[in-house]
Amino acid sequence: MNERYAAVPDYHLHTAFSGDCKTPPEELILQAISQGMTSLCVTDHNDLDHPVLPDPVDFHLDTEVYIKSMLSLREKYKDRFDLRIGVEQGVMPETCEKLSDFSLRYPELDFIICSSHFVEGYDPYYPPYFEKYDEKTGYRKYFETILYNVTHFEDYHVYGHLDYILRYGPTKAEFFTAKDYLEIFEEAFKVMIEKGKGIEINTGSLYRGMDFAHPHREILQLYHDMGGEVLTFGSDSHDLVHIGWAFPDAVKEALETGFRYYTTFRRGKPEFHPLENEKFM
Repeated sequence: MNERYAAVPDYHLHTAFSGDCKTPPEELILQAISQGMTSLCVTDHNDLDHPVLPDPVDFHLDTEVYIKSMLSLREKYKDRFDLRIGVEQGVMPETCEKLSDFSLRYPELDFIICSSHFVEGYDPYYPPYFEKYDEKTGYRKYFETILYNVTHFEDYHVYGHLDYILRYGPTKAEFFTAKDYLEIFEEAFKVMIEKGKGIEINTGSLYRGMDFAHPHREILQLYHDMGGEVLTFGSDSHDLVHIGWAFPDAVKEALETGFRYYTTFRRGKPEFHPLENEKFM
């Protein structure tokens, strides 16, 4: 990672507490320190009541053990590193109400990502989703799920990888344009912005063979132009290789889109930091 961008902390990272990751949390911290980072936020998966998957993966988080472990690491490295504790909350329409007071039950959490991983009992990662739906219908159903979630769920700070679905469509984003789903994005962003919710620039797509970070530039621009200001950066890393992946490019895109600040969180409270700073130029 380019050290000039080390001041931008990675706010979407996974460890062995996530069902699809084997990275020890302490190794993640040590790797981040070696890259020149001074802070990051671990956001392990919690997908309550998720469907049974073809692979034997369990995305239910043992939250109490997780938080206890992270607090211990925070204390151990407090003189060298600012560890923030987060969760990537996988939300479905069926779980909005159940998850509504999660942060009240776990006040130690600094940050919550709301993400959509499942649609009508399907994970688009697996072939049956796009065997059931043509690409455009599959995309629309995914975005409609996001709209439902932001309308009925408030216990989060940013929505994660808003167009995650584009990773898995038959043609990816070859024929994608946000205009085809504009009414959904406009309604969702109106709700989110009124509630002070943000989005992330997620660079995980860039090391998964795509040529843009999530969300697509058209979606990012729309959020900004509608008045959205809360923006975090995340690699979605599940290993030690991709921490802070392509953050210089992500920061450049944010500036070109019109953003002038990025956001961090402490105990759920946003902290805004300038992007146009000599550390970044």
